[in-house]
Amino acid sequence: MAIKIYIDQGHNPKNPNAGAEGNGLREQDLVYPIGIELAERLNANPNYEARLSRPTPTTQIGTSNSTSLRLRVADANSWGADYFISLHTNAAESSAATGSEGFAFSRPSAAFSLGQDILREMTEITGLRNRGMQVRTNLYVLRKTAMPAVLIELGFITNPGDAFLMRDNPGLFAEGIYRGILDYTQ
Repeated sequence: MAIKIYIDQGHNPKNPNAGAEGNGLREQDLVYPIGIELAERLNANPNYEARLSRPTPTTQIGTSNSTSLRLRVADANSWGADYFISLHTNAAESSAATGSEGFAFSRPSAAFSLGQDILREMTEITGLRNRGMQVRTNLYVLRKTAMPAVLIELGFITNPGDAFLMRDNPGLFAEGIYRGILDYTQ
């Protein structure tokens, strides 16, 4: 039986629930291809089955921030996903802020451990700083999923180096996340 991975490319192509912006880029445009490449890797491996929240770049989910989040979680729950991975970019006042980090609902937990494996592999491949995993109990996609869920902040859209690495090399991030999933599930 294949392990079912739900990949949520955070945010919508336009409001409601559009993402952060920085360096002339938009969060939803950076996370979309990373999710696509991750799903391709997972679906090429018979041990996994991946499903995307945004199968096309124009997929718009919900009519408000709350319905956007609710529909993503409901889709993963009804599909019976084994794991939920939400992809995002970070933003900060300072353009010097850099690196990748992740969030899970609790620690210790399967999600927290999965996130640690993802961050370790992703930072090894991308060269970005591993800012570590943290607990966040207020994030809807971590709180309401019926399966272990991790939210990954791939890099800072407000940092030119991070932002252009995400834009120009989405495969590096997808490969790192894929290897982290393999580490955790094998």
